[in-house]
Amino acid sequence: MFKPLNLLALFCLTLGLISCKSTELIEEQISAEKLPKIKDKELLDRIDSLSSIEPKTFYSKLNVSYQDLTKADAENEISLKTSIKVVSDSAVSAIITYAKIPVVTALVTQDTLSVVNKRDRCYTIASLDYLKELFGVDFTYENLEEIIYGKPLDYQLNHKYFVDNDPFHYSISTHKKRDRKKPDRKQRDDLMIQYHLTADAKALNQTRIWSLEDSTEVSVVYQERQAINGLDLPLKVVINIMTPKKTLLLTLLYDRIEVDEPQELIIVIPDSYEKCD
Repeated sequence: MFKPLNLLALFCLTLGLISCKSTELIEEQISAEKLPKIKDKELLDRIDSLSSIEPKTFYSKLNVSYQDLTKADAENEISLKTSIKVVSDSAVSAIITYAKIPVVTALVTQDTLSVVNKRDRCYTIASLDYLKELFGVDFTYENLEEIIYGKPLDYQLNHKYFVDNDPFHYSISTHKKRDRKKPDRKQRDDLMIQYHLTADAKALNQTRIWSLEDSTEVSVVYQERQAINGLDLPLKVVINIMTPKKTLLLTLLYDRIEVDEPQELIIVIPDSYEKCD
């Protein structure tokens, strides 16, 4: 499981996405009226179903914007475009462009990260353990696919989950409400995760991850979703990361999604390129 403090940094590094654009902090979406009662088992079954979403292949153009809200320097604001390809349970590739020119290509497999920097004419090849050493992140390839597909993050089929007694949300959590308020010492280093469903309980609206150990919270909100080939996939996603020292905001806007179409994942490292410093 990854540490939430590094979720954004890890995602940006893995895909080569480091960008920013001014936007507003997102607020938790709260229903104005009480929702119809649904049996706990039906809600748990729905989360199980959403966690199994996985096309054989996936392609999308992606507009990315990022902002460190603790910094007021407008010069730090950058936005860029990328395209991603996925062969599920196998690999993810990305091409980052600037002024329609490819500047970075990346390929992530189950155990390897490869990045080619065309601007500096260099490359990096490392295991995913390298990311763990660099950021202190216990990151899995599966976490990356969950982000791309808009699945419940770090959902474990063999884990016990609890339906929250909340008349205004359909939400499922890793911990009971009383344990979240007064955790014992054994729980201090645990991540707590809460999944919110939409008002019709048919789609994932938000994943909230927080750590009592370092007072960090990550909110992944699916502001817009789209149905493609019978799959519920993201259209617009906002990731809000709050730490004691920083507040970060990342917005992903998907465009021209293709699923279950043939995708070729190739990364070429020219012989003249050297290893990046």
